[in-house]
Amino acid sequence: MAQTITRGFKAMLDEANAKIVTISAEEAIARHGRDDTVFVDLRDPRELEREGRMPGALHCPRGMLEFWIDPESPYHKPTFAQDKTFIFFCAAGWRSALSAATAQDMGLKPVAHIDGGFAAWKAAGGPVETDAREKR
Repeated sequence: MAQTITRGFKAMLDEANAKIVTISAEEAIARHGRDDTVFVDLRDPRELEREGRMPGALHCPRGMLEFWIDPESPYHKPTFAQDKTFIFFCAAGWRSALSAATAQDMGLKPVAHIDGGFAAWKAAGGPVETDAREKR
């Protein structure tokens, strides 16, 4: 018997986007490097290797987000206990919208995500670091 999905990803994205702050890549570039902001890269390690990284961003695999945020978790990361703005991004903005909504629901604030993700960041001229192995 086939599964019946009653709430698809599009509905989930619509719900997330309705309650979170979305910033443009240009606004993210303007905030980059500020002491009051943490950029959180949710992409898979293979994406980082292939596309490059945002300098200074915290890499948090999407599957670990809730565990890294929660101070009661044995996997908690102190970065998430700081009084800062957390700006999430992924490749295109879907995972980061869902992640920002989840983080906000957990009580992390303020949070936002980058519209268009890392692709928009790169297209807008945001700085990108590449793996040293790729430079050979």
